[in-house]
Amino acid sequence: MMMREQIESKLRAAFEPVILEVADESYRHNVPAGSESHFKVVLVSDRFVGERFLNRHRMIYGTLSAELSSTVHALALHTYTIKEWEGLHDTILASPPCRGAGSIA
Repeated sequence: MMMREQIESKLRAAFEPVILEVADESYRHNVPAGSESHFKVVLVSDRFVGERFLNRHRMIYGTLSAELSSTVHALALHTYTIKEWEGLHDTILASPPCRGAGSIA
């Protein structure tokens, strides 16, 4: 199973999301091709109701602890309740550029 699929599977099971997008952004970073190490996650779930953004991120980090301790180097997290998502009008921030994206050592 590809890492993106593994992340999606675990997040679906833990958060029962209305919207879940997991994008492999490794190509934007200073890593060898096929690394599967940098991901952007957009997760909309009512499991986040009443939770601050920091705790939402901690919930995800806990769910993906095995992946974060091995292969996954970075997660750009965009976490919302359904009500918050409806107020965004489908606007998702782009991930920041990688500082060393132009040079592979």
